Amino acid sequence: MSRILFLVSSMHGGGAERVAALLCNHWVEQGHEVILMPTFSGRGECVYPLDQRVRLDFLADHVTSNRGSLLNKVQRYFALRSAFKNLQPDVILSFLPHVNIAAVLAGWRLGIPTIVSERTYPPAMPLGSSMEFLRRFTYSKATAVVVQTERAKVWLSDCCPRATGKVIPNPVIYPLPIGEPVMEPFEAISSHKRKVLAVGRLSEEKGFDQLLLAFEQLAPRFPEWDLVILGEGPLRQELAEMCRRLGLSGRVHMPGRVGNVGAWYERSDIYVMSSRFEGFPNTLVEAMAHGLPAVSFDCATGPSDIIRQGIDGYVISPEKGFGGMAEAVGGLIKDERKRKCMGKEAALVRKRFGAKTIMRTWDEVIGIEEEVWGA
Repeated sequence: MSRILFLVSSMHGGGAERVAALLCNHWVEQGHEVILMPTFSGRGECVYPLDQRVRLDFLADHVTSNRGSLLNKVQRYFALRSAFKNLQPDVILSFLPHVNIAAVLAGWRLGIPTIVSERTYPPAMPLGSSMEFLRRFTYSKATAVVVQTERAKVWLSDCCPRATGKVIPNPVIYPLPIGEPVMEPFEAISSHKRKVLAVGRLSEEKGFDQLLLAFEQLAPRFPEWDLVILGEGPLRQELAEMCRRLGLSGRVHMPGRVGNVGAWYERSDIYVMSSRFEGFPNTLVEAMAHGLPAVSFDCATGPSDIIRQGIDGYVISPEKGFGGMAEAVGGLIKDERKRKCMGKEAALVRKRFGAKTIMRTWDEVIGIEEEVWGA
């Protein structure tokens, strides 16, 4: 049995946090001891199902100063290093760049293998000169750096040539577990309408403004189709105002974040992703696993690693913009036979990115492959 210390920024929601919960559950099911430590947040709910055997230990409980102060940051660093010494984990696994940097620095010269992981394409979210320097320095000292796509590995080789890189895409989980809040699709939206679905945080990087412009071109031509955007975020009011300005009130629905997103995939017909950048988008794989043909902008990484062009969806060049997205979605709306054929092909992501294959790769990276699989 191994003791695994898993560091994340928070467990309030997000793709990285979802994968963290999946990995923690996987390892405790295999008989390992797992401590999940949110490092930068205060206390709060864990929005993803977490096995009761996973020990949830908030770093905030180990410091006394106010969050956001310089003293708090110093205390968190020493509290993290103290936790490493007291817990004596066999391996430390960290998600997201700020947590990764802190993990390597706090574990300096303690002799504990430390695996760090980037969950987006790093050039799309620069950290600033000082943090970029620390990222290059610490990643070269980490036992391994996990990225999600081959393009991200190329970035790692250029940025940190001495780092040991490993590509591990996110696993697809099917069926999805149900969490809170539960909202049935037909309670919020008419069951008589066909649905184009998008899922993600209502923030700049998700590009929902471009999606609304695309749907503006489609709405008059296809009155039986509505657009649904699931998620919460800082741009809710701005996007709602944009809907009113474009005359899309009643045709675009933003019910918020739901814990039963699988039911919404099942009741939808086409999945769209308008992101300006991604790492390895969970929602895209999940939607395809539920048999939805997908249309996505070809942002820096992710979509082209998942969608097979013209087979289970379309990847649209960003240069074609919302007009190109509208054209691709409109083509699927008009051709029901193509939608169904592509949907069947899309569901094959359940095998292509199956949890067993992905989890085994993680086991190998953190050094428990032999214990878990008897290899």
